[in-house]
Amino acid sequence: MQFSLGPVLYFWPKAQMLHFYHEVANSDIDIVYLGETVCSKRRELKFDDYMALAQLLREAGKQVCLSSMTLYEAPSELRELRKYIDNGEFLIEANDVGAISMLQEKSLPFIAGAAINCYNQHTLRRLIGMGLTRWVLPVELSGQWLSEVLRQAVVADIRHCFETEVFSFGHLPLAWSGRCFTARSENRSKDQCELCCINYPEGRTVSSQDGSQVFVLNGIQTQSGSRYNLVNQLPTMQGIVNIVRLSPQAEGTFDWLARFKANLNGTAPQPLPATDSNGYWLNLAGMLKG
Repeated sequence: MQFSLGPVLYFWPKAQMLHFYHEVANSDIDIVYLGETVCSKRRELKFDDYMALAQLLREAGKQVCLSSMTLYEAPSELRELRKYIDNGEFLIEANDVGAISMLQEKSLPFIAGAAINCYNQHTLRRLIGMGLTRWVLPVELSGQWLSEVLRQAVVADIRHCFETEVFSFGHLPLAWSGRCFTARSENRSKDQCELCCINYPEGRTVSSQDGSQVFVLNGIQTQSGSRYNLVNQLPTMQGIVNIVRLSPQAEGTFDWLARFKANLNGTAPQPLPATDSNGYWLNLAGMLKG
């Protein structure tokens, strides 16, 4: 199995982003995803900045992919998407079906991100016919579900044509909205948000009345309150998962990468922090820990 680093989901200052990706270049990660996937107003890094980072990371031996946004709301955002699709060098992770359509028009291969509603073997086969070469499992699905889908004849005979990737570490992206929840939490409108999400490098937490952390607000994105962590489930992924994805955190990303790699064969199990969960993979409620 290979290990990937998903796109940074939070709004970090440019200096922090550049420092982080220089650390990535010196790490032993295999695949890196670059790009803004949450909000087009986050412009600390522009297209040319991401392309420069992509070149740097490729020279460091990483496979680089460019990630699209998950929710497109304006023509200007589609024009920006076109720049990514026309980059001519790097594979695109499509997180919106509109991006898939644009990629298909160009006869370009693509990665289907976890936000694409691919819940059965028939949809998967259809996407493969449209150019899919890698599929990121929707985050709420289980290992058992994945194994059963891959055994279905409609995709089993073309299993060699695509890779399967699983979001395995980080707060799970659960939903997106036309509203900005971070701005609303500060009594701001979306149009006058003043980019306040840059003040929350790991999102803004939401707790229940009993004090349990139930969600993380990240602009228009709602994430799981608990951090998803499949470090101890790696042995169950053998034979069905090609790529294990870690989502960048403000702190500790590379320490956890080392822990994942050490436990690839289940020989170095890790105690999970109390705030972590792994329920979805084990076919349990997402916030639970099996």
